[in-house]
Amino acid sequence: MLKKLKIDSFVVAIIVSIFIAYFFPQLAAKGSPVPMGTITSIGVSLIFFFYGLNLSTEAIRDGLKNWRLHVVVQSSTFLIFPLIILLFYPLFKNTSNETLWLAFLFMAALPSTVSSSVVMVSMAKGNLPAAIFNASISGIIGILLTPLWLTPFIKHSGVETDFTAIYLQLITEIVLPLILGLSLRRLLGNLARKYKSKLDVFDKFIILLIIYKSFVQSFEENIFTSVSLAEMFTMIVLVVVLFYVMYFLTGWIGRLLKFNHGDRITNQYCGTKKSLIHGTVFSKALFGQASVVGIILLPLMLYHAIQIFIISIYASREGKKQSEQEKLSAAKKA
Repeated sequence: MLKKLKIDSFVVAIIVSIFIAYFFPQLAAKGSPVPMGTITSIGVSLIFFFYGLNLSTEAIRDGLKNWRLHVVVQSSTFLIFPLIILLFYPLFKNTSNETLWLAFLFMAALPSTVSSSVVMVSMAKGNLPAAIFNASISGIIGILLTPLWLTPFIKHSGVETDFTAIYLQLITEIVLPLILGLSLRRLLGNLARKYKSKLDVFDKFIILLIIYKSFVQSFEENIFTSVSLAEMFTMIVLVVVLFYVMYFLTGWIGRLLKFNHGDRITNQYCGTKKSLIHGTVFSKALFGQASVVGIILLPLMLYHAIQIFIISIYASREGKKQSEQEKLSAAKKA
């Protein structure tokens, strides 16, 4: 089992980006001649433009038929997960750890991932069209719901934020490019799908730039001196616990609603995932130039690495089990 596990290259790249931000902050430091903010803003707009080009109309049309599954997945993503974090707000309100709590709420309110959700569902022989539908539609729903979850609490966290600027940035950098991409699907959709692997690399490059810039700002302001090793360890434990709470909860809901194997897998894998791409983009819009962005992204980056590691193990195991059952079924029919 351990020999077959591969370290995700993107997780490694994130760690390297953080180290570069610490030792070589010049490109994103205050007074830098490199317009890192403008570069990342243009990059974010292109990410959502390409997202619109790659969105499958067929998958969405076919996916609408399985409405029960979609309601459960989106409810897990945008209602159940944030509500779990919200339960603990009274314990952190007006304390020194309120920003860390806000970071967990930010992670919990994010959309599901697209690529890794689809890949893992496919590996486990789940309902692939439903996974594509839910992962795709989740990103669109998140543009509206994620800021709605966060804005009431940002006001009380001490982070200076212009909410008019937040929504203006969301519209100009995310919504309009997405609409433009959707409108040009028939003209450029095939070209975008042809070069999808290269566009995925571009997406990740922009995300790494945003992470680099965010951590440079946090290091400049000495934000991480307020986070002890004990708090970091606690954060890792909490991230793992949260993942398993959502994983077993979505599994229980699937059994309660008598989902078949394919729908149960899609529900668990899509309903527990959180998108690092949307997270870095939304952090840029919601928190702007605030130095706490590095801390805000910490739980999400930990969750991203852990969800890939754990789900890949389960997906491989489920895929093998289904293959064996299919062989037995075929042998019986023969």
